Amino acid sequence: MKKYIPLIIALFALTAPMLMPSCANTTTPPSGGDKDTIPPYITNIRPLPGVTSFPLEKGRIVFEFNENIKVKTATDIFLSPPLEKRVKSKANGKSLVISFDCPLEPNTTYTLNLNSAIVDNNEDNRFPGFTYVFSTGEQIDSMFITGTVLDCNTLSPIKGATVMLYKDHSDSAVFLQRPFAAGKTDDWGYFVLPYIQDTLYRIYAMKDASGDNIYSPDVDRIAFIDSLIRPEWKVADSIPELLKYDMTDTLGCRERRSQYELKVFRERPTKQYIVNKVRMSPRSAYITFMAQDAWIDSLWFGGYPADRVISQFNILQDSLELWLNDRRPAPDTLHLFVNYRKTDSLGLMKPELEHIRLVMDPEVAKNYSRSRRRNLKHEDTTCVFSLKAEPENVEKDGFILEFNYPIIYENFDSLKFRYVNPKQKEFTDKFTVEMDSLNLRRYIIRPKVKMQPGFEYFLKVPHRSFRDINGFWSDSTEVKVSLPTDESLSQLTAVMTGVDRKYIVDLLDEKRSKVIRSYIIEKDCSLAFPYLKEGKYSIRVADDGNKNSIVDTGDLLQHRQPEPVRFVKFGESEYLDVMKSAELEQSIDLSELFRKQ
Repeated sequence: MKKYIPLIIALFALTAPMLMPSCANTTTPPSGGDKDTIPPYITNIRPLPGVTSFPLEKGRIVFEFNENIKVKTATDIFLSPPLEKRVKSKANGKSLVISFDCPLEPNTTYTLNLNSAIVDNNEDNRFPGFTYVFSTGEQIDSMFITGTVLDCNTLSPIKGATVMLYKDHSDSAVFLQRPFAAGKTDDWGYFVLPYIQDTLYRIYAMKDASGDNIYSPDVDRIAFIDSLIRPEWKVADSIPELLKYDMTDTLGCRERRSQYELKVFRERPTKQYIVNKVRMSPRSAYITFMAQDAWIDSLWFGGYPADRVISQFNILQDSLELWLNDRRPAPDTLHLFVNYRKTDSLGLMKPELEHIRLVMDPEVAKNYSRSRRRNLKHEDTTCVFSLKAEPENVEKDGFILEFNYPIIYENFDSLKFRYVNPKQKEFTDKFTVEMDSLNLRRYIIRPKVKMQPGFEYFLKVPHRSFRDINGFWSDSTEVKVSLPTDESLSQLTAVMTGVDRKYIVDLLDEKRSKVIRSYIIEKDCSLAFPYLKEGKYSIRVADDGNKNSIVDTGDLLQHRQPEPVRFVKFGESEYLDVMKSAELEQSIDLSELFRKQ
């Protein structure tokens, strides 16, 4: 049984008592086979691990291997505490030489992690990693902490995150200083920070885009624990958390103790200004803002009355679509004036009138040129729309009618809804119409009759039922939809209890990349997930604390964590196995779900 990769060689067992078990790790060569599958292993280190009084300048560490090696990924070689510049690594035959371009700090314990940076020359067999400890002072610090770093939305482990400890407890430290100690997470999102002082720290985890070990909100993702932490465990020979594990050893990796859990999020930008502008057609454009919740006092197009502008924000209010409701030929350049609250040089929000020139892209302009008008297609003079209905979701979501441009005339009463039963008898019935609150070009049409398997349902849009801002009338169309009748499909009913606030409930596929069906709930209820194919599914629940129907991110300076997300457990698994033709019922107590994790 592979438990963890064994220690290097008996050499380290004969060295000074300060040598710790994680100071030497390698693999045991397997036997047999023509192809070289044996990773390189260390045969000697100069100076030996655990050395004290290491020189502050011009110090070198030499690792000797049993075969010729090369540095595959130099960024995987990580020094804690990190220096202003990365350590220098040079492979020379069977040797790896580590040197430092910056002076080391006095009286400091350093750990050098080779991680998976080294491979052999022939087959790229990867050295499993090694942690080397040394001190510029007279002793080695002896405490350590462990933890796990996860994505705040998917709860998936984050590989390669930088975990950082600060003795400076101020909020600004992570923005201005390199950490006192740092380490990287492995494939499981797991980290160990060994050989640290017994003192109080602030702890952060960061996906460091620039690799400078300083938090930059515009490009980095961050996680934090709001309370101060103090190491509780001492480095010792018998502690498995300090050993290097084979990442494919699921049992061994999962058995490691994790003291802290950090959930990484991307902060909302705080500086507000317009960052992008696009002219999509003669009468449409959009602008995007750096931060959410853009505050616009007024806007208009030069040469047009203000009431001719139709605008719509997205749900985050950081992107604004614009349409010009005017039949006159639009000029090549539209002049948009936006009076909004912009962040000034002092970081304050001040009213600003910005003049934005929206120039027609040459390629787009060709589509509206005179030569094109001589070869007009039918859709060029029609109010274009789509009418869709998905068999699996039509009961919940209805028929979706979406226009390319905002409409200025509508006659929903002209729409015809009918259905045919299995005996081919036809009926007509009523329906409701609702404009999508987030998209003024999108309408949801729901039949009032309860839909049944074996029935065929039709929605017809007659000719000239709608007219858009271009002055074009709509064509007629009809869609047909039937509920799925495949007897192998299954249904899940989730009985939600303990609902004391607003929650967002999503059913996801096995890869957690697709939302199959979503609900927003505020009280105890039963949620139907019908027409499921055989396979694995998971249920994600988000605590929508501010009731805005989205999962909000965190804020570091305000000490606000991202809104909590949990995955429902089915026994010991986070996945529900759905067999063919099954009717499943799952009780989910949200008060218990959010209390236990």
